[in-house]
Amino acid sequence: MASETTAVIESTAEITTAPVDKQPHKLGRDWTFWFDNQSKPKQPGATWDSSLRKAYTFNTVEDFWCLYDQVFRPNKLSGNAEFHLFKAGIEPKWEDIECANGGKWTVISSRKETLDTMWRETLMALIGEQFDEAEEICGVVVSVRPRQDKLALWTKNAANEAVQMSIGRKWKEVLDITDKISYSFHDDSKRERSTKSRYFV
Repeated sequence: MASETTAVIESTAEITTAPVDKQPHKLGRDWTFWFDNQSKPKQPGATWDSSLRKAYTFNTVEDFWCLYDQVFRPNKLSGNAEFHLFKAGIEPKWEDIECANGGKWTVISSRKETLDTMWRETLMALIGEQFDEAEEICGVVVSVRPRQDKLALWTKNAANEAVQMSIGRKWKEVLDITDKISYSFHDDSKRERSTKSRYFV
């Protein structure tokens, strides 16, 4: 499955997007889909991000739905693979200047159908600028694993608790969930093997 997904992503340049005879609905900013297939064995000396690939950048509603429907859905991923949607110009890495001082809200999912729904609702909220603190958000990652899947919403300024709490509350509203979710700092994750949660909502 992972190799099939890779093949599909490699052909995204051939995807038919918005019809030329209709006026496309422009988004407020450009967004980029990324793909990371961690199930493939890494070459000796390869960096952790050697499997991370930029797939497609878009800026219209029509292109988003075309890409989402044809490629970027969690149910198309095998175990140990990820899709990312980040603002264009921001790479889904701790080392990126926009992410360096940030962190992430994390939601765990044990059901594939629930994961698909949460991913879709989060994507629509991001490209639709539904968050009051939209400028503080970097992007979102969906991680498919054999035992437990998760979504992580990356933000810029981890130390700004008020902003992060507001984003966390809004994300729970978007996802329509009542379970408590947690926020961790990228700095903590870099230093420690286990993730330490700083905020809860």
